[in-house]
Amino acid sequence: MTRSRTRVDAHVKVLDDDVVALAKERGIDALVYAPHFTRLPTVRKRAARYADDDLTVVPGREVFTGDWGNRRHLLVIGLDEPVPDYITFEAAMAEFERQDAAVLVPHPGFATISLTRPEIAAHAERLAAVETYNTKLLPHQNARTRRIAEVTDMPGFGSSYAHLSGTVGEAWTEFQGDLDDADAVVDAFRQERPRTVVHRGGVRHQLRGLLEFAHLGYENTWEKLDRLFLSGDEPTLPTNVVYEGRFNDVSVYSGTLSDYRPK
Repeated sequence: MTRSRTRVDAHVKVLDDDVVALAKERGIDALVYAPHFTRLPTVRKRAARYADDDLTVVPGREVFTGDWGNRRHLLVIGLDEPVPDYITFEAAMAEFERQDAAVLVPHPGFATISLTRPEIAAHAERLAAVETYNTKLLPHQNARTRRIAEVTDMPGFGSSYAHLSGTVGEAWTEFQGDLDDADAVVDAFRQERPRTVVHRGGVRHQLRGLLEFAHLGYENTWEKLDRLFLSGDEPTLPTNVVYEGRFNDVSVYSGTLSDYRPK
């Protein structure tokens, strides 16, 4: 059956049976699944496991470029080959262009991890869209992202940015027509097809946003401690053996795990 529109929750970090059920309940047709520090083959495998005729799951990567003092996150879909974290911004962009991937800007202007308005303006021709609504952000922060998109004349997108399963489907990007598979979703962003950014409302939506924002504390304390000090080598470090040395010359650190820890 052909849909008159396709709702894409354009950035989620979680994917399981509960996420899929909630997404369908809320009328979401596609999810972009881009967990932190997870290699593309692993993301693809999990996306394929949970996709079905009623829900498309698009594999994505939120790539961390630059070092801890100059981090820039980029949400990338349509990759054919893995790209590691912690390489230079320019090297990452060159690799995305080589693969003809669609590069989206998550949470622009947020903290010290996002592209700024001047950076977006400078690289506008290389970017597919700028996030204009993110459930995790506070209202004044989302207002700023909308201004950034307007000033730089960039298409927008919206997402739940769900790190918690109950947040999936709180916001989405709505395209006209039927995007019937992952490639079609990628093409819609790559070709800058017209879209509308929509989010749920009311007190429950506001509370979900506050819960997600509070989750930042966990991400930046216990979860980061486990990742950097307890769990061993990260699978997306450019010096990991799986990359066969291809990115060693553009790594922003010398290569040992301790080099990647915040100073």
